[in-house]
Amino acid sequence: MNNYILSHIDEEGELLARLNRDAHVNLLRPRMLSGHLQGRILKMFCRMLCPERILEIGTYTGYATLCMAEALSDTGLIHTIEIDDELEDFILKYFNLSEHKEKIKLHIGDALSIIPELDETFDLVFIDADKRLYSKYYDLIFDKVRPGGLIIADNTLWDGKVLEEPHPTDKQTIGIQQFNDKIANDKRIEKVIIPLRDGLTLIWKRLLPQEHQL
Repeated sequence: MNNYILSHIDEEGELLARLNRDAHVNLLRPRMLSGHLQGRILKMFCRMLCPERILEIGTYTGYATLCMAEALSDTGLIHTIEIDDELEDFILKYFNLSEHKEKIKLHIGDALSIIPELDETFDLVFIDADKRLYSKYYDLIFDKVRPGGLIIADNTLWDGKVLEEPHPTDKQTIGIQQFNDKIANDKRIEKVIIPLRDGLTLIWKRLLPQEHQL
């Protein structure tokens, strides 16, 4: 079924295919890469939302970044944050090969420190970083997302582990469960979990009362 889907959607393109191969040969945990299907979905969300400012928390290889950049206008900008400085050369190699490189600003460091320093209002935020910190990321970015903006959180089904009682040392699963519970009870948003790959949660920030009346 997955092969059927991939053969009936837009191709990922030569640069992304090359990045994909490179990651699987040379990087640890290549499964973390967004990949063809999720990349096309992220691009489609950007097509529909027409965002001018995007924040990505967790760059990894930059695959998802490049997919979203494809759909940005010439004035659009993605801020993407990666904590692992050993990935910087890999990321920049592919960013610099992309015709969309001017739409991307890479930050290397701790997102918890970088996000408060970003003087931007975001139309779209994609969270795909340390699962233990999802709730903290959410709290940090919420006021920076415009009303009517979209937050996307990846890996929210966490290979089905969200259904289990986690071991006390399994901080990643505990972090995802706490985040999912937090989102489920937040009345400021509308939300839905898509069972795509490892779970993709779409979070729409409600409009302010006066904006409903306009």
